[in-house]
Amino acid sequence: MSELAINFNLIKVSTEQFAILGEPPSKEEIINVSSRFRFGYNIENKVIVVFFQFTLIKSQNLPFLSIECGCHFQIPEPDWNKLLNKDDNSIVLPKGFAAHLLMLCVGTTRGLLHAKTENTPFNKFYLPLLNVTKMVGKDVVLSLNNEQPQTK
Repeated sequence: MSELAINFNLIKVSTEQFAILGEPPSKEEIINVSSRFRFGYNIENKVIVVFFQFTLIKSQNLPFLSIECGCHFQIPEPDWNKLLNKDDNSIVLPKGFAAHLLMLCVGTTRGLLHAKTENTPFNKFYLPLLNVTKMVGKDVVLSLNNEQPQTK
Protein backbone atom coordinates (compact mmCIF):
# COMPACT_ATOMS: atom_id res chain seq x y z
CA MET A 1 0.00 0.00 0.00
CA SER A 2 1.34 3.41 -0.84
CA GLU A 3 1.66 5.91 1.98
CA LEU A 4 -1.52 7.84 2.65
CA ALA A 5 -2.02 11.09 4.52
CA ILE A 6 -4.03 9.96 7.56
CA ASN A 7 -5.33 12.41 10.15
CA PHE A 8 -5.60 11.24 13.75
CA ASN A 9 -5.98 12.45 17.32
CA LEU A 10 -4.52 10.92 20.46
CA ILE A 11 -7.62 10.56 22.63
CA LYS A 12 -6.43 8.33 25.47
CA VAL A 13 -3.30 6.95 27.11
CA SER A 14 -3.70 3.80 29.19
CA THR A 15 -1.31 2.08 31.57
CA GLU A 16 -1.99 -1.55 30.74
CA GLN A 17 0.55 -2.83 33.25
CA PHE A 18 3.28 -1.55 35.52
CA ALA A 19 5.33 -3.74 37.84
CA ILE A 20 8.45 -3.37 39.93
CA LEU A 21 9.61 -6.90 40.68
CA GLY A 22 12.15 -7.05 43.48
CA GLU A 23 15.27 -4.99 43.92
CA PRO A 24 17.16 -3.13 41.20
CA PRO A 25 20.22 -4.95 39.87
CA SER A 26 23.71 -4.24 41.18
CA LYS A 27 26.02 -2.04 39.11
CA GLU A 28 27.92 -5.13 37.96
CA GLU A 29 24.90 -7.01 36.66
CA ILE A 30 24.16 -7.10 32.96
CA ILE A 31 20.71 -5.81 32.08
CA ASN A 32 18.78 -7.13 29.11
CA VAL A 33 15.83 -5.42 27.46
CA SER A 34 12.72 -7.05 26.07
CA SER A 35 10.11 -5.13 24.12
CA ARG A 36 7.08 -5.96 22.06
CA PHE A 37 4.20 -4.14 20.45
CA ARG A 38 0.81 -4.88 19.02
CA PHE A 39 -2.03 -3.04 17.33
CA GLY A 40 -5.73 -3.21 18.07
CA TYR A 41 -8.86 -1.40 16.98
CA ASN A 42 -12.33 -0.25 17.97
CA ILE A 43 -14.50 -0.16 14.87
CA GLU A 44 -17.45 1.60 16.50
CA ASN A 45 -15.33 4.58 17.60
CA LYS A 46 -12.88 4.44 14.67
CA VAL A 47 -9.91 4.02 16.99
CA ILE A 48 -6.55 2.36 16.40
CA VAL A 49 -4.69 1.36 19.56
CA VAL A 50 -0.97 0.77 19.81
CA PHE A 51 0.31 -1.20 22.80
CA PHE A 52 4.01 -1.15 23.70
CA GLN A 53 5.53 -3.31 26.44
CA PHE A 54 9.01 -2.83 27.84
CA THR A 55 10.68 -5.14 30.37
CA LEU A 56 14.10 -4.91 31.99
CA ILE A 57 15.70 -8.21 32.92
CA LYS A 58 18.66 -8.79 35.24
CA SER A 59 20.94 -11.82 35.58
CA GLN A 60 19.38 -15.26 35.83
CA ASN A 61 16.64 -14.05 33.48
CA LEU A 62 14.76 -12.25 36.27
CA PRO A 63 12.56 -9.34 35.17
CA PHE A 64 12.73 -6.43 37.59
CA LEU A 65 10.75 -3.69 35.85
CA SER A 66 7.94 -3.94 33.32
CA ILE A 67 5.53 -1.45 31.79
CA GLU A 68 2.94 -1.59 29.04
CA CYS A 69 1.28 1.51 27.62
CA GLY A 70 -1.61 1.88 25.21
CA CYS A 71 -2.09 4.90 22.96
CA HIS A 72 -5.59 5.26 21.52
CA PHE A 73 -5.79 7.18 18.26
CA GLN A 74 -9.12 8.25 16.80
CA ILE A 75 -9.24 8.47 13.01
CA PRO A 76 -11.78 10.78 11.28
CA GLU A 77 -14.27 8.88 9.16
CA PRO A 78 -12.95 9.88 5.70
CA ASP A 79 -9.44 8.74 6.69
CA TRP A 80 -10.77 5.64 8.48
CA ASN A 81 -12.43 4.61 5.22
CA LYS A 82 -9.03 4.89 3.46
CA LEU A 83 -7.69 2.23 5.85
CA LEU A 84 -10.52 -0.26 5.29
CA ASN A 85 -9.96 -3.10 2.86
CA LYS A 86 -13.40 -4.46 2.10
CA ASP A 87 -12.00 -7.23 -0.14
CA ASP A 88 -10.55 -9.14 2.81
CA ASN A 89 -12.44 -7.39 5.66
CA SER A 90 -9.41 -5.79 7.26
CA ILE A 91 -7.85 -2.53 8.33
CA VAL A 92 -4.53 -1.85 6.61
CA LEU A 93 -2.13 0.56 8.31
CA PRO A 94 0.58 1.67 5.87
CA LYS A 95 3.97 0.86 7.41
CA GLY A 96 5.04 4.52 7.68
CA PHE A 97 1.82 5.44 9.46
CA ALA A 98 2.01 2.39 11.73
CA ALA A 99 5.65 3.22 12.59
CA HIS A 100 4.67 6.81 13.39
CA LEU A 101 1.92 5.67 15.78
CA LEU A 102 4.34 3.20 17.38
CA MET A 103 6.96 5.94 17.78
CA LEU A 104 4.40 8.10 19.61
CA CYS A 105 3.51 5.17 21.87
CA VAL A 106 7.17 4.39 22.64
CA GLY A 107 7.78 8.02 23.63
CA THR A 108 4.64 8.03 25.77
CA THR A 109 5.77 4.81 27.46
CA ARG A 110 9.15 6.42 28.16
CA GLY A 111 7.46 9.36 29.89
CA LEU A 112 5.09 7.09 31.79
CA LEU A 113 8.03 5.01 33.03
CA HIS A 114 9.75 8.16 34.28
CA ALA A 115 6.61 9.36 36.07
CA LYS A 116 5.97 5.96 37.69
CA THR A 117 9.55 5.59 38.95
CA GLU A 118 10.31 9.19 39.91
CA ASN A 119 12.03 9.47 43.32
CA THR A 120 12.76 5.72 43.41
CA PRO A 121 15.97 3.80 42.73
CA PHE A 122 14.33 2.55 39.51
CA ASN A 123 14.27 6.01 37.92
CA LYS A 124 17.82 5.54 36.60
CA PHE A 125 16.55 2.85 34.23
CA TYR A 126 15.03 4.15 31.03
CA LEU A 127 13.69 2.99 27.74
CA PRO A 128 16.47 3.29 25.16
CA LEU A 129 15.98 4.88 21.76
CA LEU A 130 14.47 2.45 19.26
CA ASN A 131 14.35 2.49 15.48
CA VAL A 132 10.64 1.88 14.99
CA THR A 133 10.94 1.89 11.20
CA LYS A 134 12.90 -1.35 11.52
CA MET A 135 10.36 -2.73 13.99
CA VAL A 136 7.48 -2.13 11.54
CA GLY A 137 8.86 -3.64 8.36
CA LYS A 138 5.63 -3.83 6.38
CA ASP A 139 2.03 -2.66 6.37
CA VAL A 140 0.07 -3.77 9.44
CA VAL A 141 -3.06 -5.73 8.56
CA LEU A 142 -5.73 -6.06 11.24
CA SER A 143 -8.33 -8.67 10.36
CA LEU A 144 -11.92 -7.78 11.15
CA ASN A 145 -12.97 -11.45 11.06
CA ASN A 146 -12.91 -11.88 14.87
CA GLU A 147 -9.31 -13.15 14.72
CA GLN A 148 -8.04 -9.84 16.16
CA PRO A 149 -9.46 -8.92 19.56
CA GLN A 150 -11.06 -5.52 19.63
CA THR A 151 -10.15 -3.03 22.32
CA LYS A 152 -12.54 -1.52 24.82
